[in-house]
Amino acid sequence: MSDLTIYEVSSCSTCRSLAALLAERGVEYEGVEYHETGLDEATIRDLLAKAGLGPRDVLRLREQVVAELGLLDEGVSDDELIASMVAHPRLLQRPIAVRGDRALLARPVERVLELLDE
Repeated sequence: MSDLTIYEVSSCSTCRSLAALLAERGVEYEGVEYHETGLDEATIRDLLAKAGLGPRDVLRLREQVVAELGLLDEGVSDDELIASMVAHPRLLQRPIAVRGDRALLARPVERVLELLDE
């Protein structure tokens, strides 16, 4: 089992680019199709903490549901954003790479190398 986990969407071109980069370097990883399996609140909070990011940093702004739910409105709390990500997993930016106690949003995909060089 790999010590690298990638939260991904296999139909996403960025996620496919990351998979190609890792394959090219012979790096195995566990892929989590989070948009299908969903993520609970604790997992999202753990990912954010490991990455040192807030929910606004990983919010997919182009998703239609962002506007529908008014998630960009002033006064929307971090807790509300996280609850929306639990209910609508596609709101979470991708891919997110996790290794040990560190995580990062792999945009650009080469950022994942920061985790591999440790």
